[in-house]
Amino acid sequence: MKIVIAPDSFKECLSAKEVAGAIATGWKTVLPETDIVKLPMADGGEGTLTAMIDATDGEYHSLTVSGPLGTPIEARFGLLGNSSTAVIEMAEASGLEKVPQEHRNPLTATSYGTGELIRAALDKGVKEIIVTLGGSATNDGGTGMMAALGVRFLNSRGQDIGYVIKDFHQLAAIDVSQMDPRLKSTQFVTACDVDNPLVGASGASAVFGPQKGANTDMVRTLDQRLTQYADVLENTLQKKVRHLPGTGAAGGMAAALVAFMDSTLKPGIEIVIEAAGLKGHLHDADLVITGEGRIDSQTLNGKTPVGVARCAKSFNLPVIALGGSVSNELGLLREAGIDVAISVISSPCTLDEALKLGEANLRQMGEVLAALYRVSSQKNFPAS
Repeated sequence: MKIVIAPDSFKECLSAKEVAGAIATGWKTVLPETDIVKLPMADGGEGTLTAMIDATDGEYHSLTVSGPLGTPIEARFGLLGNSSTAVIEMAEASGLEKVPQEHRNPLTATSYGTGELIRAALDKGVKEIIVTLGGSATNDGGTGMMAALGVRFLNSRGQDIGYVIKDFHQLAAIDVSQMDPRLKSTQFVTACDVDNPLVGASGASAVFGPQKGANTDMVRTLDQRLTQYADVLENTLQKKVRHLPGTGAAGGMAAALVAFMDSTLKPGIEIVIEAAGLKGHLHDADLVITGEGRIDSQTLNGKTPVGVARCAKSFNLPVIALGGSVSNELGLLREAGIDVAISVISSPCTLDEALKLGEANLRQMGEVLAALYRVSSQKNFPAS
């Protein structure tokens, strides 16, 4: 028999690769002859870089870039196993976790470092770049990223005003004459799991600005600056992005990826499923096991277990989802393709204890599932 184990990470506990490994180890103690395919997964947010490198036997590349505060930090990008596709996780260079809480200010935070990662990936000769959004410290519409790639932002006198969003009340034109020409011959795909537009009441500043340290006045200013930016993009590049669903992701970085790179915006789990080649492993599989740290109503909103389950159901495969905790929305999960969702916690414990026991509990659950599978395959149960 063949099973595919395709989980997300259990946050603060185990990576997706470690989760898959623990389940597989447990299963093999009962059914050692099983053909097991381990495919670490992610939904496009933080941790997607690691999952995609693990799933494709890719490699990391590290370099010093400009962090959100403009100070040097170490960040990584990845090359997938095909060596022609790079993965840029914007949180590596421009993430909120890179900024101490007392220094968070989206009026001045910059995405320049993400542009430096893209430039380094281009230097590797890649043909495709996947950019994953989420966890951003920035609200600059990707202006820092584009400045690192040669774009200049000008005032009405043709003077360069820099790329910090607080100064964009002066913005009158965008000069792309020095933009890295390799961008035009590179395919960009952006993992985007929100439908917020760039500006307005449901835009980047209003919805996500407060998470990055913006007060009410700052949110208003940020939205004004991004509106000015959208005006100039429309006038000088003929790109209408202000109301396009998803362009508000990562502080508007998605807007820049669409406007300057013609990037496609796709749900993160779809991108990971395609890059990892999940469908290619399902056509002759007998069972799929997936999971994440907590399985609840949020799992239904584009998270890994449901994405994997829907893919598996196109092959009519049974799907088991494992979680550290599982809510009682089992009916909704079944409608989404998850046949059964099970908590791996074996006894009452604190959160700290659950995190420490994560690997052991997953290994034990792997054993339990294999034993149940063996029992069910040996006996014909009457139909209910």
